[in-house]
Amino acid sequence: MLRTSFLLGSLLRPQATLRRAGDLFCTPFPSSRARALAAPTGQAAEADLELDGQRIHTYVWGDPRSQPYVLFAHGWSSHGTRFLPWVERLHECGYAVVAFDQPAHGRSGGRRATLPEFARTLAEVGRRFGPAAALVGHSLGGAAAAIAMARGLAVERAVLIAPAADPVDAALRFARVVGLPMRLGRRMVAMFESMVGTSFDEFQAHRNAPRIGSPALIVHDLDDREVPWAEGERYARYWPDARLLSTRGLGHNRIAQNEDVIVATMRFLRGEAVGQRVVSTPALPYGIA
Repeated sequence: MLRTSFLLGSLLRPQATLRRAGDLFCTPFPSSRARALAAPTGQAAEADLELDGQRIHTYVWGDPRSQPYVLFAHGWSSHGTRFLPWVERLHECGYAVVAFDQPAHGRSGGRRATLPEFARTLAEVGRRFGPAAALVGHSLGGAAAAIAMARGLAVERAVLIAPAADPVDAALRFARVVGLPMRLGRRMVAMFESMVGTSFDEFQAHRNAPRIGSPALIVHDLDDREVPWAEGERYARYWPDARLLSTRGLGHNRIAQNEDVIVATMRFLRGEAVGQRVVSTPALPYGIA
């Protein structure tokens, strides 16, 4: 029914349909709020930060002022406490943990969100808590992590899990899913660029990854149907000090809570070589191994 309504709307009322698609693209699933409120917090110390007039809810385990801490960045229609399975393992290694809900997500305020807002919010949370020993970002949170680090967020090591690399392609994938014709999908991208005041090209992985000096581990599943594995490979190729760990059978969401991924991350945080180096060459287009 959704696809039919967008197809008919694109013929009968294209401008109104374009606005409707843009609003839907920036609005998290309503069920994600309910899941976040029902999720356990693992005795986290919870607080609200005021960032640019927006209420951002934070979760802290341990003491980031006296311990090295790991900062987590969740993805679209998710929430900070989804990383709870990581907390005990990190505590055993001496780390404190900080997570938060992005605007319009979880216990934070707002109704809509965009990738630039994800990156700005992540950067500001990081600044409030100080330089992080590590930053772990999943999906859109991985994209936000790369953008924030490229713009100066202080992080010693980064782990990007199923990171989205291409906001233009993400918007066009959304357009295909809801049945919006490509001509309107491209107009939707232009509408967002006008709204945020910059080109989506600035948020591409191959524009930001080369500017980051911290080492990174990129983890992506070959069977990911939401964000193609090739987008994780693109990060690994363009990030100067990155390695790629490919999994199979975990998809896009389970990978962020998988025990083997957590163990591999612990090894990476200890300075061990995890995953494979990906050779970068101008002779290959991005996304092709």
